[in-house]
Amino acid sequence: MIRRSVLSDDVHESLKSLILEHRLAPEDRLNIDALARQFDVSPTPVREALARLESEGLVRKRPLAGYTVSPLLTRDEFHQMFDMRLILEGSAARWAAERAGAEDRAAITAEAARPAPEEQIDADGRRSHARFTALDAHFHDVVAAGADNPLLRDAITRLHAHLHLHRLYFPYTETRTTLGEHRRVAAAIATGDPAAAETAMLAHLTAARDRHLRAFG
Repeated sequence: MIRRSVLSDDVHESLKSLILEHRLAPEDRLNIDALARQFDVSPTPVREALARLESEGLVRKRPLAGYTVSPLLTRDEFHQMFDMRLILEGSAARWAAERAGAEDRAAITAEAARPAPEEQIDADGRRSHARFTALDAHFHDVVAAGADNPLLRDAITRLHAHLHLHRLYFPYTETRTTLGEHRRVAAAIATGDPAAAETAMLAHLTAARDRHLRAFG
């Protein structure tokens, strides 16, 4: 239970976790009064949190119907998301190679060196890739942090929420391939080679898009 003095950002993080851990499934209805009782808060911070989640694309609001968890991306929407990632994250890698200080470069290198996490089993018997998706998102976040552009970093974080959901419902097993691509990006950033960093990131994202598209058949 969340403490009574909670602000809307605490409710926002709690709801976001429920969605990203698929304890709230795509297209589930979200009742404000029920959520307020669940979190032991008034309806106001719940409404504020839902408005923020709507701006992030994780929930939708329909007239007279209230809020629902956003559906999974369609194939076309998935392509559009990766088009945006190619634009944003290619630049992030280039700028990280140009701008990142020693501490940021070390963080990127350390994150890329992490081993693939062990697979877990969900209660329903499906393999859970929650640990890997968290590791992947954190690598891309530290690269974005190294680019020293908070607006760019925020935009990348929002896109990753949708990728996280896709992975939970359509997991794939090529985690070690992904980690190898991360290490090539990190190596280029560590040596301060902007062109190589951008090229490595674009190659990684293009390959990742192809891997994920298999889920659509």
